[in-house]
Amino acid sequence: QVPLVESGGGSVQSGGSLRLSCLGSGRISDYECMGWFRQVPGREREGVASIATSGTTTYGKSLRGRFTISQDNAKNTLYLQMNNLQPEDSGTYYCAALPRGRGWCQHLSARAYHDWGQGTQVTVST
Repeated sequence: QVPLVESGGGSVQSGGSLRLSCLGSGRISDYECMGWFRQVPGREREGVASIATSGTTTYGKSLRGRFTISQDNAKNTLYLQMNNLQPEDSGTYYCAALPRGRGWCQHLSARAYHDWGQGTQVTVST
């Protein structure tokens, strides 16, 4: 397993931006894709975005256009640029890795991913 560490969360007002980072101890290019998920207590973990080694990206419902996922293989780091944040975007954001052959990146299925980070909190106020 490859430890993942998220950072970059914080508190912002509606319309603000944050850039989350996820540093991996191993090679993120060894996985089918990397993904970002978020969770609010009492709700299911929601897929935010994924990016495959090919560069193909997938975004969750209503997130395309506001959020951008990217990766830097040389730095072994995954990023999530979040713009025009809204209160409903609040939650704990996690990065995770999807092993090759374990699932489809575009499904954004949390159950298929492993090597979860500890999460970083994002709070958006009105």
